[in-house]
Amino acid sequence: MSSSALPAAAAPNEAAPATEVTTSGGRRGRRVTATAASLIGVVPFGLLVTFFLAIPTLVVIIGSFLDADNRFTLANVRGLADDVVLQAYWRSIWISAVTAVVGALLGALVAHAVSTAVEGGVLRRVITAACGVLAQFGGVTLAFAFLATFGFTGFVTVWLQNTFGVDPYGAGGWLTDTPGLLLVYSYFQIPLMVIVFLPALDGLRPQWREATETLGGSTVAYWRHVAGPILLPSFLGGMLLLFANAFSAYATAKALISQGSPIVPLKIDAAISGEVISGQDNIAKAMALGMVVVVAVVLWLYARLQRRTSAWLR
Repeated sequence: MSSSALPAAAAPNEAAPATEVTTSGGRRGRRVTATAASLIGVVPFGLLVTFFLAIPTLVVIIGSFLDADNRFTLANVRGLADDVVLQAYWRSIWISAVTAVVGALLGALVAHAVSTAVEGGVLRRVITAACGVLAQFGGVTLAFAFLATFGFTGFVTVWLQNTFGVDPYGAGGWLTDTPGLLLVYSYFQIPLMVIVFLPALDGLRPQWREATETLGGSTVAYWRHVAGPILLPSFLGGMLLLFANAFSAYATAKALISQGSPIVPLKIDAAISGEVISGQDNIAKAMALGMVVVVAVVLWLYARLQRRTSAWLR
């Protein structure tokens, strides 16, 4: 009696492995479904990157090494050593570097002032919202605003002439030359730095300052030995981001400068439109390739600095 009951009692135990396999298969199926759903969500971003970043970059790289008959050549790349092209690159780099430094310094000061305001307060929300708008305020609209304000017939220029007899322009038009680009670029660089640098300032913990004061450290010692080293990677990363932003700017300079091509984006535009010599599309692609290399190096350095910054903010 007992011997015949043993197999029946053992039957449920023998079915357990099948249940475990079913459960494991269900979990694996849910993981696959979740992975597929996440990949579907990334598809629009992947298409955007493919059609508006990857494909144009490949077109620029391939076209830089082709002549007018689509044959391989190094003449386009060798043309980057021309004095006129080198001057355009140097002027673009110089303008980008100056506006990056000015924007980073002034933007950091504004961001520090904003960080001392009440979190979630009206003042902080208004300033951050304004910086978000002004950082994207560029192109023809920004150029027109400055021309209407500081141009030959701008209201500030006319006011200075009528009130004080002062002509800000003198013998030349500074607004439509390199000084004008420095002023206009700084206009959108400063609010961009505020947006980029503010999270790093918010990441400073009050306990660090309290510990410094407890150990007898002054405010200068706190910024020099604690906050400064922590914020330095974020500050340098923001400066690099501002450099890349100014180096690739085109629409504002195109609307502001009516004659000449002092910077690389305008020189590329002149080569494509054939204002001087037609059939220079591939030379324009070679100049664009040089810009891609410069921006890629800057963004690589920015990514490295961001990794260091994230280690402090964890």
